[in-house]
Amino acid sequence: MSNSSSSQATRQHTPMMQQYLAIKAEHPEELLFYRMGDFYELFYDDAKRATDLLDITLTTRGASAGEPIPMCGVPYHSVDSYLARLVRLGVSVAICEQIGDPAASKGLVERQVVRIVTPGTLTDEALLDDDHDNLIAAISADGEGFGLATLDVSSGRFELAESQDESDLVSELHRLSPAEIILSEDADYPQVATDAAGSKRRPPWEFDLNAAEKGLAGQFGVKDLSSFDCQDMGLAVRAAGCLLAYVKQTQKTELPHISGLQRLRKD
Repeated sequence: MSNSSSSQATRQHTPMMQQYLAIKAEHPEELLFYRMGDFYELFYDDAKRATDLLDITLTTRGASAGEPIPMCGVPYHSVDSYLARLVRLGVSVAICEQIGDPAASKGLVERQVVRIVTPGTLTDEALLDDDHDNLIAAISADGEGFGLATLDVSSGRFELAESQDESDLVSELHRLSPAEIILSEDADYPQVATDAAGSKRRPPWEFDLNAAEKGLAGQFGVKDLSSFDCQDMGLAVRAAGCLLAYVKQTQKTELPHISGLQRLRKD
């Protein structure tokens, strides 16, 4: 569909659904939890998917563009339990809040996505497992070896490792059991990484070394990464740069507690 025909189709919807569809278009891979009063509502394909994953009732909400709107919802006050179930299944959720005052709004209340809850970026205590670190990992590959970066977003522990041996990488992934793994779209990886429930592919340019070094140094408030003993770990630094950018993109906030890198501990 062309941009003009797509825009025309969108204009056939009610103003609220136009707002929803515009926000959803920016988050095609996540379930969009769209705040309406005391509920988070899901519509169309998201609603159908959520009813299967959460075993909740699928219903309809009026009509838009001449068609009934498939819908389901979860109460605001108990959303954490639903988020916990979804992230355990490897599903990411975009939380869209009302940022305007409904009482002061003459028309549609302004809404925006305030964070994206992903399996590896959980920080809410209600969603965390006390017996297991909740890690997110990224892996870069160049055909001769692998670079691994892991991050515990809650504590800020950020670690690096490299290996020329695929079996070593597999062993590390089994040992660490990251909740989410970020992979490059143009690289080959062992099956344990590609088949993981929280596995995601990102564009190759997000693993660029220069961008990684600049982004990491900026995060840590240093001129370069020489103080972190990773000068010989270009592949791992690539992974770390992609990982940091992804976490900042999903959390939509400053993360000052992520303040350095260290080589991965083997304990």
